[in-house]
Amino acid sequence: MAASSLTNNLSMVLPRVLIVSRRTVRKNKFVDFVGEYHLDLIVGYGAVPVIVPRVAGIHTLLDSFEPIHGVLLCEGEDIDPSHYSLEPEFSSLSEEELNEIRTMHTSDTAIDREKDSIELRLARRCLERNIPYLGICRGSQVLNVACGGTLYQDVERELAKHGTNNSFVQHMDYENYDGHRHPVTILRDTPLHSWFKDSLDEQGNMELMVNSYHHQGVKRLAERFVPMAFAPDGLVEGFYDPDAYNPDEGKFIMGLQFHPERMRKNGSEEFDYPGCPSAYQEFAKAVIAYQKKVNNTMGNPRGAPKLDQEMEEKRRIIVRSFSLAKNLYESRPTSPLPKEPELEAGAEFLESNTALSLQQEKRLKQVGATVRNASSYLQRLRMNEEREMVARGIMGKMSAEQLSELLSFYHIMGKICSEALDKKLGAS
Repeated sequence: MAASSLTNNLSMVLPRVLIVSRRTVRKNKFVDFVGEYHLDLIVGYGAVPVIVPRVAGIHTLLDSFEPIHGVLLCEGEDIDPSHYSLEPEFSSLSEEELNEIRTMHTSDTAIDREKDSIELRLARRCLERNIPYLGICRGSQVLNVACGGTLYQDVERELAKHGTNNSFVQHMDYENYDGHRHPVTILRDTPLHSWFKDSLDEQGNMELMVNSYHHQGVKRLAERFVPMAFAPDGLVEGFYDPDAYNPDEGKFIMGLQFHPERMRKNGSEEFDYPGCPSAYQEFAKAVIAYQKKVNNTMGNPRGAPKLDQEMEEKRRIIVRSFSLAKNLYESRPTSPLPKEPELEAGAEFLESNTALSLQQEKRLKQVGATVRNASSYLQRLRMNEEREMVARGIMGKMSAEQLSELLSFYHIMGKICSEALDKKLGAS
């Protein structure tokens, strides 16, 4: 068999998982690397890792890495706050506190804008095309930001300052880097629960001890996601999209703040819990199933008709219309609102296709069929912006005493909400 033919056949057999490298300095030169545990697990469960180098300009060349059957994003530096902060007063930390954080977490606070651009584009590509996505640590933060969520710029300081929870958690221990663990509460009927079920107490103790290598974390979880685990201080330690989770059907969108691949017993390669590699196993299962779907569609089996260039372009426009509509409804926009013509393509498609099955109709609604009402929704968003401006104007005229009383009221409400959440988590 010719080498080119063998290569083509292998490309149809082995699913490809893109992993973006992290940059470090070695002998005064930049070196790109990816943790070997990630690579071992991906290969071990039947997929091929394809490393995307973090070099200038790669974010414009992502089409060259097709076909993409899965994306695994893992460790890295802090995400540039400009990707998730809209208001100047977004951070509750002073400039002095931010400088202290930069000194304490030197390697993490050196923002890498090129890596941000590459990973956010990959995350959004996965969301638009339902490509399986697993985010570990920073990768979970990228996923949340890509969907409109926000982050704490420093978890320990901001949670302590807000006083929303009395349970302090150390999320980074440089003196005991790989050995440090803290508890998390696993929520029932989630993938994490099913993976670690044998290790959880049958009497109702839903706690696991997980590792922790981060000083940032999810602040506001994007609306499309459901939490799977919380730290005692209330930080979300795992989340997923239940509408995009079915590994057997090639669906997997998930973020984990901890590193299950590195949860190993001291001096051993044995995992802390039997469920630790499950995230990678189920992710790889979804990647393999997704590749089969892509091959069946793009491989033109049994003489299925191919789309010409014009029809393919129309298909792309409609898919983008649905994606924009879904992001518009499910998350607070972090970029300029889409123009109405971009949404009209999806609306016209829905209006002209009246013979859809109930299952097709349901699926279209999940991926943005609500574009029928996009114009009115855009108007409501603009109205909310106007109301916010009015509120700011009113508060600008209030006295310091009045503002203090108002702030105190909302702090009390926040505390009540936190206590109610603690009770619900304790009962689960």
